[in-house]
Amino acid sequence: MGSGVVRGGGYLAGVRAGLPFALVVGVVGFSFGALARSLGCLVVTETFGEGGHLTIDEKALGVGVAAVALALRAPVLLAVVLAAVVTALARLFLG
Repeated sequence: MGSGVVRGGGYLAGVRAGLPFALVVGVVGFSFGALARSLGCLVVTETFGEGGHLTIDEKALGVGVAAVALALRAPVLLAVVLAAVVTALARLFLG
């Protein structure tokens, strides 16, 4: 039984409870969207925040390189490796 069965079971549980199918799909979609936004905010604050202040340091270079790599449709693993290499080199040469 794959994850599709589990997700489908969630939809069916909402429909069995008497909720309209469109409402169940909307609520599930909204909750996944809220989770993605929350994760994005956490990544930004952990990357650019330090001690309650906004800091732009070597990590920003890595994030920028990863963003460019993903915009050019590179695989995610390659983007992560490029970000790590650029961040390490920036820390080595910039201090």
